[in-house]
Amino acid sequence: MSAIEQTPAPKSGPSFVVQVGILFLMTGAAIGMGWVSGGYLHGEAKPVEQIAAEQAKPHAAKEGTDPAAAEGASTLVQLPAITSNLAAPDSMWVRLELSLVLDAPQPPDLAERVHQDLLAFVRTLRIHQVQGASALRHLKTDLDERAAIRSDGHVKEVLIRTLLFE
Repeated sequence: MSAIEQTPAPKSGPSFVVQVGILFLMTGAAIGMGWVSGGYLHGEAKPVEQIAAEQAKPHAAKEGTDPAAAEGASTLVQLPAITSNLAAPDSMWVRLELSLVLDAPQPPDLAERVHQDLLAFVRTLRIHQVQGASALRHLKTDLDERAAIRSDGHVKEVLIRTLLFE
């Protein structure tokens, strides 16, 4: 048999120059996409001064027409402090001071009904339901929903002024 020398086949693939060129092209594309998306997001954000000016415009219009109408736009009602023990552990106490934002002036018994409903809700809470930032946000959402249901939609928001656990 004859001995035939076999040589390995040369490597086939892109050269080093082509690889570096593609790397620069991809890097340039990534920088361009970042610049475009940053400009888009910056365009949607409003400066604080512009937001404050937009919020002041409706109040100025209301003040010019009728002071009673501007006053009736929303009403803030402070509820008496809620002091109660939690459902578990029952040795832990909570003190909760709340305010209600109403769409218009309402009779005082509405605030009392909402207060009693929120007191009953607080008595059912367990400590793990109020631990952490997300749990506190869920508590506020629950308070908002219960107040809106109890008031037939007149309560727009429940503001937590004080939340103390002992």
